Amino acid sequence: MHWHFYISLFGLSMIKFMFAPFAGPRMHLSYFETYLSCIAGAFLAAFIFYFSSEFFLIRAHKKRKAALQESIRTGIPLKAKKKFTRFNKLIVKLKRSLGIYGIAFYAPLFLSVPVGSIVTAKFYGKEKRTFPLILIGICINGAITTGIAYIIESFFK
Repeated sequence: MHWHFYISLFGLSMIKFMFAPFAGPRMHLSYFETYLSCIAGAFLAAFIFYFSSEFFLIRAHKKRKAALQESIRTGIPLKAKKKFTRFNKLIVKLKRSLGIYGIAFYAPLFLSVPVGSIVTAKFYGKEKRTFPLILIGICINGAITTGIAYIIESFFK
């Protein structure tokens, strides 16, 4: 058994799910070994970050509030933070055009599983179907990216 390969793919998938399957062929793992290792890591990360997203959002709010209070106390104005960054505009545009399905399916793939899960929870956390949609998206995107990884590998043999 190649447990260290499975664990490596599992860990990499928790962070950057989109690129993790490309390591599978190089490790001489089968399609299904790669696929299962990658979606298992992505599932765990999605579970952790989706259900703890409220903690992260509250923590970020408290930090902003504390910085504002410190600024008022010291009299030193805060540097204005951009609210309409390219990234924020992209997320809002995706939310409006693709809705819950687009965000739940593609945010964990393109952003990263932790960030994508938090963003999805922020916009659609109150809906019961959100987390299952994230898992379905991980399964579908995992099958596609793993397939692409093995197709590309077959061309370079």
